[in-house]
Amino acid sequence: MINLTKRHRYLLSILSGLLMIVSFPFTGSLTPLVFISWVPLLLIESNISQQKYRSSKVFLHAYISFFIFNIGTTWWIWNADLGGAIMAFTLNALLMSITFMLFHITKKKLGSKIGYISLICYWIAFEYFHYHWELSYPWLSLGNNFSIVPSFVQWYSYTGVLGGTLWVLIINVITLKLIENKFFKKTQSKSNRILLIQLSTILLVPILISLIQYTTYSEKSNPIEVVILQPNIDPYNEKFIDPLSTQLKKLCDLADPIVSKSTDIVIAPETAISVDFLEEDLYQLPFYKYLKKRKNSWGEIAFYTGASTVRIFKNKHSHASRKIEGGPGFYECYNSSLLMDEENVSTFLHKSKLVLGVEKIPFSSWLPFLEEYSINNGGTSGTLGIEKEPKVLTTNKFTFAPSICYESIYGEFIGTQSKKGAQVIFIITNDGWWGNTPGYKQHMSFARLRAIENRRSVARSANTGTSCFINQKGDVIDQSKWWQSIALKQKINLNKDVTFYSSYGDILGKFLAFMAFGMLLFTLIKYFKRN
Repeated sequence: MINLTKRHRYLLSILSGLLMIVSFPFTGSLTPLVFISWVPLLLIESNISQQKYRSSKVFLHAYISFFIFNIGTTWWIWNADLGGAIMAFTLNALLMSITFMLFHITKKKLGSKIGYISLICYWIAFEYFHYHWELSYPWLSLGNNFSIVPSFVQWYSYTGVLGGTLWVLIINVITLKLIENKFFKKTQSKSNRILLIQLSTILLVPILISLIQYTTYSEKSNPIEVVILQPNIDPYNEKFIDPLSTQLKKLCDLADPIVSKSTDIVIAPETAISVDFLEEDLYQLPFYKYLKKRKNSWGEIAFYTGASTVRIFKNKHSHASRKIEGGPGFYECYNSSLLMDEENVSTFLHKSKLVLGVEKIPFSSWLPFLEEYSINNGGTSGTLGIEKEPKVLTTNKFTFAPSICYESIYGEFIGTQSKKGAQVIFIITNDGWWGNTPGYKQHMSFARLRAIENRRSVARSANTGTSCFINQKGDVIDQSKWWQSIALKQKINLNKDVTFYSSYGDILGKFLAFMAFGMLLFTLIKYFKRN
């Protein structure tokens, strides 16, 4: 029997939240602690169950742990958007607590063994759905913890990030049972030895497999030369205020001394073209003529950059379409990327995974009045238009996965691009909104997981940092510093082979979500039978 006082429970819930923080990348980076970070919270749940206390106590302590976790790891959102930060902290902690509460109820109704299995199923189902629904926010997926130790998770090329979440949860549950047996149940040492063997095996075997993959994986030699630009333009005081011509000149001046005859593509960051323009007018615009002239001076080289674009439609195109005031038709705004290939043929591609609150008003497709509410209360543009599915872009020499900012944390999204023929991943972003905080470091670190999942090299151009090159094993081979104006050049290898994860995506999430639905159904049946 676990005997905990009220004070002990509160201390343990705080401890669990703190362990989650210090094990997360760049808010502690003590990665091994993630394997015990849930144990204090699970001890609380076990105590409440054994003492037959109200289930609401489980929810309360879970909310304390997850609220601390959310604030401690993503407090930097505050720098960009106070309202968005408060919403992220409170709502995401609420969703996590509800998920944990479902585990407690299932354990209470169906027994301990099924209960702990349900914890794994419910949590992975929660993370899986967090990639796909209107309030999508997968930043804190447990599998992201390993982005700073890529040599431990080379098997993500099969499971993706959700495999890391599964690993973390199983080890936490086994550790809990070991602690319960040793300190509370005083069970025989034989039982504990079995648990220790299970714990050691599940902890060490995946690391061993990964290290073997890491040391034996060899990239096929198929190089392209890439130049990435980091102009270091302040997003608050320069980017959307200073003349566009000044910013484009800075970009081209950075590229001039480093571009060579062997360079294949130059990459500039998200919204490097920061002034809204009609896509159909591109070839007549002064900035395009300037870019074309500077680009032609480099030779037959492709140029890939971010832009803010607008399209006009005769009829309403999507829920992001807005009526043109004083005239017929509709318009949509986009966070776009623009590819000017070697022959200056230009192609636009629009960002699909939008940032909540800033680029997307949740549920506005069902509740259209929310769009108007946003615009009337300080929203700059409401919900932006999107591509309906992941797409790739192609130069005369290769095909790449274009990833704009937030899209780079969606493994299955980029996996689909790889399946569609992308041989390399290009990420363009503007992380300066968050300042010199863990935010931009975490964002860059997560890109290392995309490299592993798809066995694709990554070139990342950020406005203020970190710009970098990542190889197919997730190693950073060159990077810029924060708040640095710089151009970097590197030869990286293309790869057309498709990994298991690229082919099948988050199949683990789909399967465990199905199991979670079944367990929830049986829990409800059990509940109604007893009542």
